[in-house]
Amino acid sequence: MGVPMNKLLVYVLFFLIFNVSSSRAEFAIVPIKDVIDGGLAAFVDRSLKEAEEENKRGIIFHIDTPGGRVDSAVHIKDAILRAEIPTIAFVDKNAISAGALISLACDSLYMSTGASIGAATAVDLQGKKASEKVISYFRAQMRATAEANGRRADIAEAMVDEELEIEGITEKGMLVTLTYKEALELEISDGTVENIEGLLSFIGHEGAEVDEYRLNWAEYVVRFLTHPIVSSLLMSIGFLGLLVEIRTPGWGIGGTIGLIALALFFGSHYIVELAGIGELLLFALGIILLALEVLVIPGFGIAGISGIALIILSLYLSLVGTMPNPQDFMNAIYTVGWSILITIIAGYLIIRIFPRTSIFQKLTLAEVESSQEGYTSVDTFLDLVGAKGIALNNLRPVGKAEINGSRLDVVTEGDYIEKDTPVIVTEVRGSRIIVREIERT
Repeated sequence: MGVPMNKLLVYVLFFLIFNVSSSRAEFAIVPIKDVIDGGLAAFVDRSLKEAEEENKRGIIFHIDTPGGRVDSAVHIKDAILRAEIPTIAFVDKNAISAGALISLACDSLYMSTGASIGAATAVDLQGKKASEKVISYFRAQMRATAEANGRRADIAEAMVDEELEIEGITEKGMLVTLTYKEALELEISDGTVENIEGLLSFIGHEGAEVDEYRLNWAEYVVRFLTHPIVSSLLMSIGFLGLLVEIRTPGWGIGGTIGLIALALFFGSHYIVELAGIGELLLFALGIILLALEVLVIPGFGIAGISGIALIILSLYLSLVGTMPNPQDFMNAIYTVGWSILITIIAGYLIIRIFPRTSIFQKLTLAEVESSQEGYTSVDTFLDLVGAKGIALNNLRPVGKAEINGSRLDVVTEGDYIEKDTPVIVTEVRGSRIIVREIERT
């Protein structure tokens, strides 16, 4: 049975209206706000691709940023220079440091009243000036970008290096930061506009429809997870979970939480191209070696130390990124170092202090359910108190011992006991057999 003609006409009309309305937007707007990071670079890549596929007349970058990662800024700059449609920078308030590089990469650059651009010298996590190698690298990036779009390369370089002097513009010892008026006079800016509508009018497209691209939920999550503070916390939780798992028998919630935290760390850093397959393989190998040390190999030696070293190395390389400058290495060292310090402090509090707190007491039985009071379990080992045996593996503090001819799960009083060491049962709590080392005479 065919579709009635009137319904068919409605469907066709709806289709035409929908497609015309969805394609009316002539320009795309991409906000570049707050700190520049790997998550923002991925968002810009997606935005440029979509704008080109939708045949936009141009893409406007709405910029207000204090700067951020050099490698992420260079990634965005390269993507903009490769764009097949016109790119426009609208500096609304600030284009500082890495933001200046992105602005200069655009085909045209406009600024609002009161806006500024410059102060692009690279700094470390403490806000101090980066090494000369870093300065030289970023200075070359600024110069090449300015030259690519016919802007004054000497001014772009002076935004990075205060040692440069430009007569009539800046003295030695001062970084160049230009106001909107100065930028216009020096032909860094192509005009002064107050908003997006004013910009469109200025370039001859008054009233043009625009699409404002926004971060999707996945990009929001990735930007959050790759933030330096969050990355450090994820590493600390991962380390702490593995530490708890090493000190307890079997596999529990500590190890699960630790692996989830590390998976979030590596997954987010892989998406923004800070981590690659190499870092993932190093981490996997480290986990395997650590598991072998804990579960198979007696003692704690080369395998365990190598496993820990590989895990730390994989985390460190994931923070450095795929296009690092010398300062990125130092920043990664600080982040990993803080994570290890937090893990040590938290581990001590959990293992040594927390069991003595009132909160822990509320989570455990306050009274012992003894056999004298009528409580029994399926397996009772009360007759083993005072029995002697041999540790079958390293007890740290959990392991196995041979007692009265039987292989039994035991736990020490908190001390580390090596394999083949004589032990004696000091206490039995239900099915928990507690032992200590017999001092040799």
